[in-house]
Amino acid sequence: MFVALQQDVYGTLIWFVLFFVFIMLYPRLMLSQLIHQIEASARKLEAMSARANEMAAKKAGNKNAKKEVDKFTDFFVVEPSSLDPYGIVNKIDQLIRQMERRFEEFADSIAPGKSALERRQLDYSLRAAIGLRQLAKIVRHFVELSKKFKNLQLAMIIRMQMPIIEKIAEGEFKGVQAFINGWPVGDSIGPLVAVSFVEKSKPIATDVVVGEATIEGRKCFVLKATGPQPSLGRTDEAILKIMKSNKISYVVTIDAAQKLEGEKSGSVSEGVGFAMGGYGQRELIENILLPKKVPIDSVVIKVGMEEAIMPMKKSVYDSLEEARDTVKKAVRRAPKGGKVIIIGVGNSCGIPDNNKNIKEIKDVVYKLDAKMAKEEKADKKGSWM
Repeated sequence: MFVALQQDVYGTLIWFVLFFVFIMLYPRLMLSQLIHQIEASARKLEAMSARANEMAAKKAGNKNAKKEVDKFTDFFVVEPSSLDPYGIVNKIDQLIRQMERRFEEFADSIAPGKSALERRQLDYSLRAAIGLRQLAKIVRHFVELSKKFKNLQLAMIIRMQMPIIEKIAEGEFKGVQAFINGWPVGDSIGPLVAVSFVEKSKPIATDVVVGEATIEGRKCFVLKATGPQPSLGRTDEAILKIMKSNKISYVVTIDAAQKLEGEKSGSVSEGVGFAMGGYGQRELIENILLPKKVPIDSVVIKVGMEEAIMPMKKSVYDSLEEARDTVKKAVRRAPKGGKVIIIGVGNSCGIPDNNKNIKEIKDVVYKLDAKMAKEEKADKKGSWM
């Protein structure tokens, strides 16, 4: 009996020793595993960034372009001070214009022999490559911080965010491909819906075209960024020019909007207000329209977080007819005989300036969608899940 009691005491002591050893070692083992996982994710993002830069350099067709592109993807814009908020919109607008000039200058310098269309495609592919580069650098930063300070909590936070970060990075990478090849992207659905009403158009402002159409008995000025090259355009300048010589009674905007998880890509919603992402330009437009009490309707087509910059999906393209019907319904709210501005907000990459080639756009979108679906199926098949 004494021997059995002695063995129980030894067993209890050993259990307590192992328990405390496990408490001390487990965080280190967990940190080591987490760092291994986020290190692999960081390398994946860095490889994607390097491939995106290689594609942009190949588009330039310049032997020395790779080194210049790698350097340029560290480009940044310093946000203006908002300590005194008065005039902040004009400050942002000035910086955005300067940023766009820098992109144009760089594209011209590394691809002088390319056409204007190809240089613009290179310009926008560089913008997507910069976004991807910044994601890779931020993830690498936190990986090194976790390693340097042996910080388990920081490593856990980064690991939990990685699925979202990788999804955004994949969208940016596919965006580089789309801009280089001139494919329509998810954000192009606004210009596509707008141009479907227009048989011909003409330039009216910086990278913006206007076409006239009679919709539901109202004269409509249809605006979109110049296509089919990637472009966003200065819609505020175009609206000012139209309103100088016309009394506008209604404005309708069409844009891609980020959907919530659970919502269907390509679903169409309507509301009020000027639907436009980004900074600066929307505020300038609202300062033009709202003081004059011009009603503004919005038609939005829902896209996923990463789908806006990726090649346009079939489900997004298939929203075209429903979006057109919703625009017509909005136009009917304008007084009979009134004049309406319809604005296809978004990037006109792959979208021409008239409705003659819409069937060709459909063929491209359907072909790319089938290709992406096949790639996603192959990726899932290769996963242990």
